[in-house]
Amino acid sequence: MFGRPIEVVSADHQNKPDIAKNVAQGWFDRDGVDISVENLNSAVALAVQALGKEKNKITITTGAASARLTGTDCSPTTGIHYLMDTIALSNVVGKAIVKDGGNSWYFLTADYAFGHSLEKDTSDVVKAAGGRVMGAVRHPLSTGDFSSFLLQAQTSGAKVVGLANAGGDTVSSIKAAAEFGLTKKQSLAALLMLVTDVHAIGLPTAQGLYLTEAWYWDLNPETRAWADKYSKVMNGRKPNSNHASVYSSTMHYLNAVKAAGTDDTAAVMAKMKATPINDMFAKGGTIREDGRMVHDMYLFQVKTPAESKGAWDYYNLKGTVKGADAFLPIAQSPCPGIKK
Repeated sequence: MFGRPIEVVSADHQNKPDIAKNVAQGWFDRDGVDISVENLNSAVALAVQALGKEKNKITITTGAASARLTGTDCSPTTGIHYLMDTIALSNVVGKAIVKDGGNSWYFLTADYAFGHSLEKDTSDVVKAAGGRVMGAVRHPLSTGDFSSFLLQAQTSGAKVVGLANAGGDTVSSIKAAAEFGLTKKQSLAALLMLVTDVHAIGLPTAQGLYLTEAWYWDLNPETRAWADKYSKVMNGRKPNSNHASVYSSTMHYLNAVKAAGTDDTAAVMAKMKATPINDMFAKGGTIREDGRMVHDMYLFQVKTPAESKGAWDYYNLKGTVKGADAFLPIAQSPCPGIKK
């Protein structure tokens, strides 16, 4: 672009915010990197977004869900939160489960920024819908043994055990809950779960789970076409919503650079916020002043093995929630310094 190559660099931050910050600082200060994308894990995302604000570098987070990224720790001039956040996740699945009779909850929570946010936001939704929160237990990131935590959830007597965790911890806790017999008398609510997690667990164990996603590969012809391209270079694997949002947000950035005629941070941020997102990931998506990208969210239920037509055919669509109803209204945003 503009006669210069577009270079992509990557690094493994090992889920440690100090490592992520050091890597990003080297990219920004030494290597001339213009933008950091994905920023997996909320503690990492908060650290990298704060650094981007300090260095006047754009950060687009897709791999973390803490609402603090566009709330108390927002960076309106440099930070964008693109995929989903804890408020949208809890608004969609929390309301649906309480409405369906799951009116008493106990939380199994990952003990870091994301887990804390998801527990709080879902608790607020459950209470507002007339439900009760009967307690919570917190586990370290990448826990190997969930038995003691699940025992506490089981003895709570709550109808629903809300999994305020993600990735490997969600997969491990669901498998352990099934082995522990917890699911015979209590329901599990996966508050952040991706299709790749369902694939790792398997339909016999995951069937019937309600979950919220911003995107699914089999939603429509456009999502299927993009997923087919992805599968061809990923040995048949289907993409999850994070994969799709990384692609979408990166293309939105590059198109904004091209339209602005510069990679200047302020000019590109202004162009991205002024331009709706209409692609395979979102229709009519908009980036607000606080950096929140607002788009539709979906309520899915995991299919039974008998319902599935084959590998990766895992979801039944149960409902669509407009972005304006899923995400926190800008008028209620705690982001300092924005106009409301």
